[in-house]
Amino acid sequence: MASALDIRGIRKSFGKGERQVEVLKRIDIDVKPGEFLILVGPSGCGKSTLLNLIAGLDDPTEGAIRIGDRDVVGVPPAQRDIAMVFQSYALYPTMSVAENIGFAMEIRKVPKAERTKRIAEVAAMLQISHLLDRRPSQLSGGQRQRVAMGRALARQPELFLFDEPLSNLDAKLRVEMRAEIKRLHQISGITSVYVTHDQIEAMTLGSRIAVMKDGLVQQLGTPDEIYNRPANTYVATFIGSPTMNLIAGTAAPQGQGFALSEAVLPLACPVPAAQAVTLGVRPEHLLLSDGAAWRGDVQVVEPTGADTYVMVQTAAGRVTVRTSPQTPVRVGDRVGLSLSPEQAHWFDASSGARL
Repeated sequence: MASALDIRGIRKSFGKGERQVEVLKRIDIDVKPGEFLILVGPSGCGKSTLLNLIAGLDDPTEGAIRIGDRDVVGVPPAQRDIAMVFQSYALYPTMSVAENIGFAMEIRKVPKAERTKRIAEVAAMLQISHLLDRRPSQLSGGQRQRVAMGRALARQPELFLFDEPLSNLDAKLRVEMRAEIKRLHQISGITSVYVTHDQIEAMTLGSRIAVMKDGLVQQLGTPDEIYNRPANTYVATFIGSPTMNLIAGTAAPQGQGFALSEAVLPLACPVPAAQAVTLGVRPEHLLLSDGAAWRGDVQVVEPTGADTYVMVQTAAGRVTVRTSPQTPVRVGDRVGLSLSPEQAHWFDASSGARL
């Protein structure tokens, strides 16, 4: 049975007196049994610090961390029944793959027959059965990462912790390993916390995502909630590639809807009462439309194969449109832009909070 993880009121400060820096500022996260939680954010946001606190590699300044029904603050890492997979593979170079996978069980004095059986099961799961007699130096980067994951899986822990495990892999291998990690989680059902700065990893792997900035959780939700209902402009621009277009202005009445008067956007979109607002729209929700009143000049055309990204300079600033590769558009063209009111996101201009 997978264990729950409960993080309550966690604060973490480094230094003393005037030099004290608060890295985590009252973090509250409830991870359900079997859930795959992603901690995502830029460097310095506190995600790795939080993972270290969960692992027991450091202690919080304040707050509680519960794994299952145990408060583990102050409990050594070895007694927390967790397994970590790091960015570096940290394999023993003089041991074979089988010995690396089974080392933790050997330390725990698990009987040899049981160890051998578990190693075989894990190797089959990771599709590395044919590599069991090799040394780490004879493996590729992806194979080494599989061995590191196998060592963690062999322990059957209460909690899996991943610290940017794919950062050292090339782009193609990263995609393959991402799918492998997701498949393994579905098979094992072990509660997992995964740290990354890559929003694609966050969206594809997570049951839920905690988007972090400056030691605070900006939003906690499913990938669908994070993408389609971002809590603020930070989340809106951090999640999604290309990033969400943000257009600042003042909402003013115009017929049954409103228009951004300062930005001179002739858009009849329902928004809250007249105020300083920011309009957010995903590139895929902007359409190139010859008859649209909102117009601009094409500055850049970026074909990517499946999609083409078109950057258009308008009176409201430059926006990015995601369109099909068959769209006939060239640099210098004058184009019209339209969007559906249902796809518009509105944020308060001063706080950035969703309206």
